[in-house]
Amino acid sequence: MSRRVATITLNPAYDLVGFIPEIESGEVNRVRTTGLHAAGKGINVARVLKDLGIDVTVSGFLGKENLQGFQQLFSELGITNRFHVVPGRTRINVKLTEQSSAVTDLNFSGFEVSPEEWTRFVEDSLSWSGQFDMICVSGSLPAGVNPDAFSRWMAALRDLCPCIIFDSSREALVAGLLAAPWLVKPNRRELEIWAGRPLPEIGDVVMAAHALRQQGIAHVVISLGEQGALWVSGSGAWIARPPSVDVVSTVGAGDAMVGGIIYGLLMRESNQHTLRLATAVSALAVGQSNVGISDRPRLAAMMARVEVNPFDSRQESDS
Repeated sequence: MSRRVATITLNPAYDLVGFIPEIESGEVNRVRTTGLHAAGKGINVARVLKDLGIDVTVSGFLGKENLQGFQQLFSELGITNRFHVVPGRTRINVKLTEQSSAVTDLNFSGFEVSPEEWTRFVEDSLSWSGQFDMICVSGSLPAGVNPDAFSRWMAALRDLCPCIIFDSSREALVAGLLAAPWLVKPNRRELEIWAGRPLPEIGDVVMAAHALRQQGIAHVVISLGEQGALWVSGSGAWIARPPSVDVVSTVGAGDAMVGGIIYGLLMRESNQHTLRLATAVSALAVGQSNVGISDRPRLAAMMARVEVNPFDSRQESDS
């Protein structure tokens, strides 16, 4: 098999990541900088896949005024770059992790995509999307991209590459779900927003995931933070629980999980094995300031510490 993957990030960002014991509103806060990265959800996924030996192509939009960090990253990693350059600047996101592991995001505005630029992107992406085994579409919509237009593009993309992995939130999540992608990975809060109600128990999360599957989505993977992850498909539901780890930053942990999911599926592993792998990759990510896998033996050791079991509502526990 060719094992070719593309990731599409319509609204990437430079992530300025820092640590602070506790944010004091209205006061001067001294933050320890842990990293400044050319990032975005799909780009983070591409980093993980490249570390695991998969050929990756990246696409989306980048602002003309601050391209250099992204170009350098793609060159260093050996990633094929099909990004469309538009006037303006790629946004900057400030992500602050507190001692409690809570993350506060300050997402600034960036470039705006014109209708003409969107049309060029759609035509280009649909011309090459059929060459890939899987395509990951993730992240938010930039200014100028209409959710309805995004939904139509997603449906056309799915027709050319049936294995679409989708990870987004808010209006982009709602619009993308209308295209019935093959696999979606919301976190628990995003699933609650979609469902329109709290999902306090794992059983409630499973029921909401099955409701998503009734829309034609084959696989629903829900990230549950320190509680692990849940995989719901036609063959049942599985829950993975990671070991306790020292948290440096939770930024990008969900993207790392998506990278692990894609790798496991490409290797034709079972859902259970893939969930174990993805949970281990995510657990490694929270122990460092950026996503990526620099130590394969460490990943194997982490996988051995992840518990994966069928979900049984009779023995449900969130503890």
